[in-house]
Amino acid sequence: MNRGFEVNSVSSISKIPKQTWENIVDIDNPFFAYDFLFSLEKSGCTDLNTGWVPNHLIIEKKGAIIAIIPNYIKYHSAGEYVFDQNWANAYINLGLNYYPKFLSAVPFTPINGDRIFYNKPLEDIDDFFEKLIKFLKKQNISSHHFNFISKSQSDIMEKSGFLTRLGLQYHWYNNNYNNFDDYLDSFKQKKKKNVLKERQYVSDQGVFFKIKKGDNIRIEDLHFFFECYKNTIEKKWANQYLNFDFFKYLLQSPIKDKMVLFIAYEKQNEQIASALNFSSKDALYGRYWGCVKEIKNLHFELCYYQSIEFAIKNKLKLIESGAQGEHKIPRGYEPTVTLSNHWIKNEKISEALRKVLEHENKNVIDTINYLKKLLPFKN
Repeated sequence: MNRGFEVNSVSSISKIPKQTWENIVDIDNPFFAYDFLFSLEKSGCTDLNTGWVPNHLIIEKKGAIIAIIPNYIKYHSAGEYVFDQNWANAYINLGLNYYPKFLSAVPFTPINGDRIFYNKPLEDIDDFFEKLIKFLKKQNISSHHFNFISKSQSDIMEKSGFLTRLGLQYHWYNNNYNNFDDYLDSFKQKKKKNVLKERQYVSDQGVFFKIKKGDNIRIEDLHFFFECYKNTIEKKWANQYLNFDFFKYLLQSPIKDKMVLFIAYEKQNEQIASALNFSSKDALYGRYWGCVKEIKNLHFELCYYQSIEFAIKNKLKLIESGAQGEHKIPRGYEPTVTLSNHWIKNEKISEALRKVLEHENKNVIDTINYLKKLLPFKN
């Protein structure tokens, strides 16, 4: 691409034609689909009141959009899962403002993947980051963050001067298993017995499960799921980032075909728990869960074992089950590096953070290497 392009921003995804968005952005990823982000806007989950203001960056050449960076102006650091509150405190101690900042990420969702969408490899886009940084310097922001970015794009951004920060998640990988028993055969005997014991306990309580996808998900199912979701928020004293309208809009959009709802039932078909997942061609993304009745091991069964069975049956290669959770390791979820890249406007602070990240990133690698020794697999 030659140098005849410019970077601009729009205050709503609705200002970009849906077809243009879908021609550029990877719509196999449900979380950057037009309807997903538009549902967040329509429902009021991303606006000035929530501190997530849509500000999508568009790269235009001769009046046509040729690249898109989904992006938000942030006035706090909540709902990001890459924790930079210490960075904000450092700014405050220096008498500087850390907010507002730019964030290119899926709101409230630690999903990994590309953050810059264009129909050519970034390496082939002449002076792309030079133009982007020139644009950023003119904005009233302290920084621009690309959370949970793909390795290929992270490597390019690091070469262009962006800081790289490592994180940790737990992912499940499908080693061409035929079924769940085949999967458990890869476990050490003691670890296998523990899983079987957990599953048997739930079964002995008379709990059974149904999986609903797309058109099979009724609005009544969604109401029950949302009740479960709110219960989880209340138990954890967490922020409720999403409202019912958001999920309702998803069910009314093409995104419904990527929604996979797991529901747990007790006797007389009484619903007791629910977990909402999203799927792509190769992956299952576990997002939100909750219950209206506490049963030992139900969380493990509903959110992990049922997901693994679904992934094996549908030949999915990967399950991403969100942030945190060393308890996922005994169930076969592997410690996995995540990547984020950061541009800091203040050059002195940027250099100081670079040194901090060298130490922090080493600790992340050391932690992952240690945690991998705890995996339940035979070899």
